[in-house]
Amino acid sequence: MGQSIFSSFPVVEYKGTESTSDLAYRWYDADRTVLGKPLREHLRFAVAYWHSLVMNGSDPFGAPTINRPWMNRTDAMQAAQDKADAAFDLFRVLDLPFYTFHDRDITPDGETLRESITNLHTMSDYLAKKMESSKTRLLWGTANLFSHPRFMSGAATNPDPEVFAYSATTIKHCMDVTKKLGGENYVLWGGREGYETLLNTSLKRELEQMGRMLTLVVEYKHKIGFSGQILLEPKPKEPTVHQYDFDTATVFGFLKRFGLENEVKVNLEANHALLAGHTFEHEIATAADLGILGSLDINRGDPLLGWDTDQFPTDLYSMTLAMYHVIQAGGLGRGGMNFDAKVRRQSTEPEDLLHAHIGGVDMCARAFLIAAKIHEEGRLADIVDERYAGWNLPENKAMLAGKEPPEAIAARSEERNINPQPRSGRQEQLENLINRHL
Repeated sequence: MGQSIFSSFPVVEYKGTESTSDLAYRWYDADRTVLGKPLREHLRFAVAYWHSLVMNGSDPFGAPTINRPWMNRTDAMQAAQDKADAAFDLFRVLDLPFYTFHDRDITPDGETLRESITNLHTMSDYLAKKMESSKTRLLWGTANLFSHPRFMSGAATNPDPEVFAYSATTIKHCMDVTKKLGGENYVLWGGREGYETLLNTSLKRELEQMGRMLTLVVEYKHKIGFSGQILLEPKPKEPTVHQYDFDTATVFGFLKRFGLENEVKVNLEANHALLAGHTFEHEIATAADLGILGSLDINRGDPLLGWDTDQFPTDLYSMTLAMYHVIQAGGLGRGGMNFDAKVRRQSTEPEDLLHAHIGGVDMCARAFLIAAKIHEEGRLADIVDERYAGWNLPENKAMLAGKEPPEAIAARSEERNINPQPRSGRQEQLENLINRHL
């Protein structure tokens, strides 16, 4: 094993807000106790293998701009090992607790299904060996069922049953590897589970196929004794015109249809929320209220662009609101905050990856600390509770609980001759409350 591109960098340390170092955490004090436990246990940061080690800077209009040593290897398995060496060196430098991967991130695709499976298990052994001397654990694994041309019409939703079977086989082995490596979750992202046109699509059939695949995943989880969460990641569009897991509410309806609402949670991404026409905090609050909040992909999109730009977070206001709703939900449990974000194609040096993650970590940590203060202060929650206080009266509780038929509600309202008047929602006051903490 030779020197990796990150070998010369020291471990990034917390040095406080007065530090002027570009390679230090200014807000992320991992051991600081907040709301009863260390910050590292609240945030549970993860480095995404694909964007950090695989992304080469190419886009639909331009060739690769980022060249890493393992990208030039003719021996694909040796390249995978070199990439893993660099990955764990990066994890060492960033000193973050978790990482995440797709199967195709850690190992090359084979000429045949059997060769691909062999490659996956060979590299999982290599990763297991690397983890023996590393503090970094596996937050989740997943399968890439979208890049290869065989998946151009979907994986689970493909009209070809052999693609369904190929996908189910791949997921089975990825779940085995995730369990073997101690992963705390398994994620399904239906990158092409959708359609380009309804002219050649049977919605009913494809949704039934998707439901069957997810049921197979849940059944296999219990069969192998995998104790982690199964997570489904919503995304509305791009690359397909329409994807079936559009947003949290759509996913919940899908889970209810197939009786999986108690088995599957969501892995939410900020950029996907934007593409769905939502805010990140909306998706988090919705998932929490429905009882399916599982984990987060931390990034941001560009509101001026209509695709998944996967940028590192820089907006303190929106991230603070997101963190506030995470706290209100009671935290992420076995989930975490995965940096599904990539450096720009002009950021070509290894050090750029460090700057990107340091900035993202500090942004989340600073937002969480602010959100924790707002939570502890309780004023925001009190104002919201006051707005709905009328529902605490016994007769209104009965009305909401369905204990009063329409005629009883009407009779009571007419007897009292009620005349409701508009009441201020105090939006500007609440916005000022948030801004005073920033």
